[in-house]
Amino acid sequence: MAVEEPKFDVLTQDGSYEVRRYAPVIVAETLVEGDMDAASGKGFRLIADYIFGNNTVTATGADKSSQKIAMTAPVTLEPVAGSAKIAMTAPVTAEPVAADASMATASQWRIQFVMPGQYSMQTLPKPVNTAVSLRELPARTFAVLGYSGLNTASKVQQKTGELAAWMRSRQLEPVGAPQLARYDPPWTLPMWRRNEIQVEVKNP
Repeated sequence: MAVEEPKFDVLTQDGSYEVRRYAPVIVAETLVEGDMDAASGKGFRLIADYIFGNNTVTATGADKSSQKIAMTAPVTLEPVAGSAKIAMTAPVTAEPVAADASMATASQWRIQFVMPGQYSMQTLPKPVNTAVSLRELPARTFAVLGYSGLNTASKVQQKTGELAAWMRSRQLEPVGAPQLARYDPPWTLPMWRRNEIQVEVKNP
């Protein structure tokens, strides 16, 4: 059965690089500490727990009934501004973030699942675990680099740098930190895994 993915229009395509305009979405997200691998696993488990039923269908929480929410793709991992261990690479929240900001040195991460399009903020079950929150994101434009294989910290940083260089060649200005988007379950063979580095940019 096909897994739902966020809707977008491709504005520019150049080999493995694209500029996409995404429709508004609602995400379930959590903030976690650790290196990329540890944070990814911890964050995934927290949000999976929410969509698999650790939630309540009423706004007040008085009704203890819960609801399973369909899994979507991708799961995204983004370093949180100011969390880098090396001060020189730390993004500053009040200023545009470098598109090639270090994903290898971050110590805090935002993990997000996009919620199925059938839901609104009013109809989504509310998380029981306060570590998980729901947020509505507006339409946004992203520069994207797609690739396959396993994601090591060094490979993610390499691909982030490649996307940043392509963005500079196209005069695309980043307005957010780079994020890693993974589309496949962990048992997928590396050659078939679909990964992307995504950076929000000013509308071209």
